[in-house]
Amino acid sequence: MILITGGLGFIGTHTTRALLDLGETCVLTQYRTSDIPSFIKSELGKRAFIEQVDITDPSAFLEIGKRRNISGIIHLAMPGSGVTGLFDKLRAHHESLQNVLQAAHQWGVPRVSISSAIGVYMGVSESPFREDMPLPMSADNPFTAFKKSSELIASYIARSAGFEVVNLRIAGIWGPMQKSAANLVVAPKLVQAAVSGMPANFSNTASSHLLDAYDMCYVKDCARAIALLQTAQQLNHSTYNIGSGRIIRNEEFVAAIHRIIPDAEISLPKGHRLDVCLDITRIRQDTGYEPAYDIERGIADYIGWLRSGNVV
Repeated sequence: MILITGGLGFIGTHTTRALLDLGETCVLTQYRTSDIPSFIKSELGKRAFIEQVDITDPSAFLEIGKRRNISGIIHLAMPGSGVTGLFDKLRAHHESLQNVLQAAHQWGVPRVSISSAIGVYMGVSESPFREDMPLPMSADNPFTAFKKSSELIASYIARSAGFEVVNLRIAGIWGPMQKSAANLVVAPKLVQAAVSGMPANFSNTASSHLLDAYDMCYVKDCARAIALLQTAQQLNHSTYNIGSGRIIRNEEFVAAIHRIIPDAEISLPKGHRLDVCLDITRIRQDTGYEPAYDIERGIADYIGWLRSGNVV
């Protein structure tokens, strides 16, 4: 039984589905009440179970282990996402991490997977980014600072306590269940604009020029990669990149959307600011992972989800 913190979030719901497809049983933590996606709803109470809990509360979190036989943990939750104060964000982030690690130790969990991000590579000049590249000991935003520190803390505690930690350095993820305000890459905003006929807002997007290139991975591929890493019998490393493994230019997305929706009114400003992608050799070698969703398949799948009445 695998515990997924943030199991009803964007990546969490798809990771749950991927684990269920591998024959696993899942426990999903939930802080606030939210809609249950149709693709896991039929499994609730059978192979998927919800625990309403504040994961920054150590007593409440550790109680889960008394009710469930937890054999693995995937830590995807972002408990400080709704917190405004800098020190409150820091406290929420590290308290939740501490609780996850303490629970793993007390419950005898052999492997804990912890979400990190492509942002930890910012400041590294060479791309594609490899897991063995030295990282700058600096950060220009709280998110990057928390992810870098989490990797160090979790890896040290795991070695000392005798269990395995896997750091998941995740690329730009897009697809169904993603909240519009959280779209830091261009792909989902372009698709949403094409389907709705409304102009896209790229104000908080990292790479919004036509020739910008970013490693954008469809969420179903990301979820399958996480599930494969968590369930692998043996892993040769403690850190893995999860992404498409290639540079994808925004102009490719625009062209692909126009092939599916020819009259879509979407455009991006000309220019070029960014070229980044992840090397996914490690995860390929250790799990056999290969992205299943190329640009057009991902766009078609996401359009189908949006046109089925789902909102972002």
